Amino acid sequence: MSVVLHEHPLSPYAQKVKIALLEKGIPFEARRPNVGPGADLDDFTPVNPRLEVPALEHEGAAIFDSTIILEYLEERWPTPPLLPSAPAARAEARMIEDVCDTYYEAVNWALAEILVFGRASGALAERLLGRAREQTSGVNAWLARRLGAQPWLGGTSFGWADLSAAPHVNTAANFGNAPEPGSALAGWLERVRTRPSAERVFGEAMASLATFTELPKLVASGAFKREYRDHRLEWMLRSGGIDVVLDGLAKQTIRFSRELA
Repeated sequence: MSVVLHEHPLSPYAQKVKIALLEKGIPFEARRPNVGPGADLDDFTPVNPRLEVPALEHEGAAIFDSTIILEYLEERWPTPPLLPSAPAARAEARMIEDVCDTYYEAVNWALAEILVFGRASGALAERLLGRAREQTSGVNAWLARRLGAQPWLGGTSFGWADLSAAPHVNTAANFGNAPEPGSALAGWLERVRTRPSAERVFGEAMASLATFTELPKLVASGAFKREYRDHRLEWMLRSGGIDVVLDGLAKQTIRFSRELA
């Protein structure tokens, strides 16, 4: 059975899985589940009861959560390896992934809430955007320290840490929060962007924006609810956006993780 990846091109979690598939040379079929208003979820719920992307189907198994999918790919197709061989280096790659999946993703997600979906304006928006700039600068500095003088976050070879960080650093740069020009991290991002796997995945993300124009209206109407899961909710609360959350709850334009049944 071929690999089926349920994804959305703009999801950083789906992006890192697609980059891994491409780096390993694994053929796959990409499907975009319809989880919008009035959608029939009977087909997707068995694949991922959380109704989140990415989710992967292979040989009768349905696997969700991007980290678990990466682990599956590494175990099922160990060559070429994406994790380094040394235990400490493997732990370092996983720690970079965890920081990017939680802390960094929340910053970029909040930027989209403000800049794309218009959940804040005026002084509140400026304050939140300022916090996002500060936090992006901080996490980029954290990544730069781990990069050091190496070409890749994993050392001499592109790997797990790089494909985990790449979607977030690239998105932040597209929002205007790029690494400092001339810095080692800026050079790293340029190398990532010219890698065929990332070039394809980032290109698909940009192309999908053309079909994104009606979604803000659906969100504003409450027909499509953006998910405020754990670290995203934390970002709004810690960064001064509690009024954004309360407004979303009142208007029923946000949701939390789906309860399992």
